[in-house]
Amino acid sequence: MFEVWAPEAATVEVEIGGVRHPMTPGAGGWWSARVPGAGHGTDYRFRLDGGEPLPDPRSRWQPEGIFGPSRVYEHDRFAWGDGLWRGRGLPGAVLYELHVGTFTPEGTFEGAIEKLEHLVALGVDLVEIMPVPPVPGGRNWGYDGVDLWAVTGNYGGPDGLKRFVDACHRRGLGVILDVVHNHLGPSGDFLASFGPYFHPSASSFWGRAVNLDGPGSDEVRRYLIGNALGWLRDYHLDGLRLDAVHALRDSRAVHLLEEMATEVEALSAAVGRPLTLIAESDLNDPRLVTPREAGGYGLAAVWNDDVHHALHAAVTGERHGYYADFAADPAAALAKVLTSGYYHDGTHSSFRGRVHGRPAGHVPGHRFVCSAQNHDQIGNRPEGDRMDPRALRVAAGLLLTSPFTLMLFMGEEWGTRTPFLFFTDHVEARLREGEAERRRREFAGFGYDDWAGKAPDPGEELTFVRSKLDWGELEEEPHQAHLAWYRALIALRRARPELTDPRLDGVRAEHGATWLVVHRGTLRVVAAFGPEPFTVRPGPGRVLLASDPSVTLEGEELFLPPRSLAVLEVAPA
Repeated sequence: MFEVWAPEAATVEVEIGGVRHPMTPGAGGWWSARVPGAGHGTDYRFRLDGGEPLPDPRSRWQPEGIFGPSRVYEHDRFAWGDGLWRGRGLPGAVLYELHVGTFTPEGTFEGAIEKLEHLVALGVDLVEIMPVPPVPGGRNWGYDGVDLWAVTGNYGGPDGLKRFVDACHRRGLGVILDVVHNHLGPSGDFLASFGPYFHPSASSFWGRAVNLDGPGSDEVRRYLIGNALGWLRDYHLDGLRLDAVHALRDSRAVHLLEEMATEVEALSAAVGRPLTLIAESDLNDPRLVTPREAGGYGLAAVWNDDVHHALHAAVTGERHGYYADFAADPAAALAKVLTSGYYHDGTHSSFRGRVHGRPAGHVPGHRFVCSAQNHDQIGNRPEGDRMDPRALRVAAGLLLTSPFTLMLFMGEEWGTRTPFLFFTDHVEARLREGEAERRRREFAGFGYDDWAGKAPDPGEELTFVRSKLDWGELEEEPHQAHLAWYRALIALRRARPELTDPRLDGVRAEHGATWLVVHRGTLRVVAAFGPEPFTVRPGPGRVLLASDPSVTLEGEELFLPPRSLAVLEVAPA
């Protein structure tokens, strides 16, 4: 059965092998047709009012890319092997974000499967993969996706994603997929031809705003919610990261996010395992993760950029763009986010030129997904450069002993030297030629005015190739020692319940201009950010972990060299 929503069309046909089959109109603008002999593997397109052939808006398979025909894909044909998998929720979890195309030399799901034992040994709980729908050309971050229900053939198509998820589950790893519902890519987007998928006047940073509250928006919302449910149900995914939800323009009494959370909760009950929705939001609004019974949207978690910015400013000293407020007193900023969740919780943001956010100290820490690095914070730097490994060890020590849900970005665990640059492969000349200049303007907006000219051309294949991880680094020092530090931190987090305790009011922090001491039960996390050594008297105890071999504890006096961190166990008071 072929079905498509096209409420404004007078005639709709499904074309198979050059033969057009008329479709029958039904209720609500839906059209349908049965074509004898059509099934799994059949290529097809739709024609509206005799126009050009178009791919299916709900296509599950686009083997020839965004401009090619859709192909029928039957989910039931895949033989799953994860029958014993019971899921993994966020509390206490460590996530690992990766881009399939640059995670391995092969840049495929199959290549990524070969590296899963590394993640198991590291201590990861959930793998988060960047978007996988079809994109222009052969390389892309994934946020230019169209055909939102399909999986790009660049990585291995729908079966490839299923094999990856199945392999993760067999190894005890959950999988979260990054999905983009706030916009579609600028190339190959045919949704507007089918119906009122976009707002007639409103726009977002990336173009036309999706129609969530105007005429015809009921079906648009069902399209997006059905997409979310399909990923979780048909691909056995454990959760979704919802990209830039602050760009979802929705004035309805029941916001799309609340409606989606309700539907996902029902699906979770049906499949018998936890299903997680994580929002990326720039709003600093705890209502996103407040339970629906208390008037919130009921999402499981939200990305917390304030924690990243405070960490980054403290360990690097950078002060440009959105780091300015955090860099004014970096140790104080860190102390605030570790004990209150948000730094901007109704305070003035100089980057925005206004008051921003609301208090979130009552929110359990596991509802904040926090990182020292992620695809945005690396890739939105002109040269895609990563944090210095010495600084990164301090940041990781603070993060992995914090009350939050932690997320690592691929390669950071061994201090990789490879950058993660912004790359595209637009097939249309106007998009290809304008991408580099658009990115330079964006870099300037982030405060990289003097560095914007250093950014490589996103459309050059070398930009993509340079972003691939070098797994050979794992055979070398100092990468092995860096990896050992991450493994030890994660193991300590597993062994000490006070480190996974999500209650922010149980965290206490003391700080000076260039140092911070965080109290977690009988543990003390001591960090020195400045260029000078630091000495503190935390009380009698022992050093459990140290980022630098020069850290010493003599009696009750702890010595830290510049830019180092130690975790101590002290005697109970």
